[in-house]
Amino acid sequence: QVALQFPDELLADAAAVAAQMEAATGAEMYILGDTTYGSCCVDEVAAEHAGAEAVLHYGSACLSPCRKLPVLHIFGQQPLDIRRCTEAFRELYPDRQSRVVVLSDVVYAHAMGELEQLLRPEYPHIVFSRVVCEDPPGPTPPGEVRQFGRQFPVEALGGLQDCAMFYVGAEGLALTSFMLTWNCCPFSSFDPATGCGRRETLNVNRALMRRLYLVERARDARVVGILVGTLGVAGYLAVLQHLRELLRRAGKRSYTLAVGKPNPAKLANFLEVDIFVLVACAQNSLLDSSDFYRPIVTPYELELACNPAREWTGNYLTDFRDLLPGACAHVELPPAVPAAEAVPDISLITGEMRAAQLCDPPASQLPPSTTLACRDQTRALAEISPAASFLESRSWRGLEQQLGQTPVSKAVQGRRGIAIAYEDEGRKQ
Repeated sequence: QVALQFPDELLADAAAVAAQMEAATGAEMYILGDTTYGSCCVDEVAAEHAGAEAVLHYGSACLSPCRKLPVLHIFGQQPLDIRRCTEAFRELYPDRQSRVVVLSDVVYAHAMGELEQLLRPEYPHIVFSRVVCEDPPGPTPPGEVRQFGRQFPVEALGGLQDCAMFYVGAEGLALTSFMLTWNCCPFSSFDPATGCGRRETLNVNRALMRRLYLVERARDARVVGILVGTLGVAGYLAVLQHLRELLRRAGKRSYTLAVGKPNPAKLANFLEVDIFVLVACAQNSLLDSSDFYRPIVTPYELELACNPAREWTGNYLTDFRDLLPGACAHVELPPAVPAAEAVPDISLITGEMRAAQLCDPPASQLPPSTTLACRDQTRALAEISPAASFLESRSWRGLEQQLGQTPVSKAVQGRRGIAIAYEDEGRKQ
């Protein structure tokens, strides 16, 4: 039993592909659509519901490792004008001694070998990345980079800081993630759809300033909503537990929410939450939250805000697996200090004082005692839960049943139309 996962634009061909696969292999095929979170991730949950023993993922992919099922990626082969791409590269890098790392979208990986044959004789220091669907075992050797499903050596003495990046593909989440992670490198790109090459004008410093502003907002937050943005990427359960422990040690209340793909209407229902943190793959973590009622940060940004041992070094991490124990970027939480000895900090946004160190959690956040005691349930709930306290302060708390108080009546036809202009209402001149 094999699950075939197709993006929306390829679903029209799914039935024909599944029929040919069943005829060729004799295995039973199941057709899956996009996940609730995005088409780049493998939907292991839906595949397990169908009893699948393997998954074939079609289309563009973020190449995040999965937890259980073996996965085979079929990227497809989008057309690429090799000659025009070569000319654009020569125009962008007239110096033949330039050190350039060539990256590509996975749908153009099939053409990188031919492009290398044309550019290698002219550019001796050019490096082509290789798409790797599974992380090789063991630690990354020195002088090599393994990130985002790409692997390439770094021959420059100064590392990536002495290299430029050339990306073959359209503008999108993958390019944005590359530019923020390797923000010390100048980027240029070639869009195969338009046949134009350009130097990327995205102000990375401005984007980083925006992300650092969100870090400051996270320091001020008292209630944090942890959004589950993936159910298939390896390590997501471990990072959820890590974030809960980090927020508990920082004296913040956390709620874990599984709402599918975030949108402003969904998250506006949680007014008591000050900020959200999205646990998703590297491409979907950088969510533009300008249209949301509350900002959304990444796990790395939340750790910058709550872990005093982690300092901003200029390197931006979009893969939450880098924060887990055993990863190269993991930073242990420092020991907690008594609340009376904590050094206060001043918020750069509100000007109010806040805690800057990990303190012992207050008694309201400790595990509840099993000793029987008589107490006011409403008041106790409000003391323990900020959400309950927020609900107590609202004048409208939802629909009330009022059993036995509402007279029985027959069903009648209600209004039709939209709330701003029902059909039985006269239009205003």
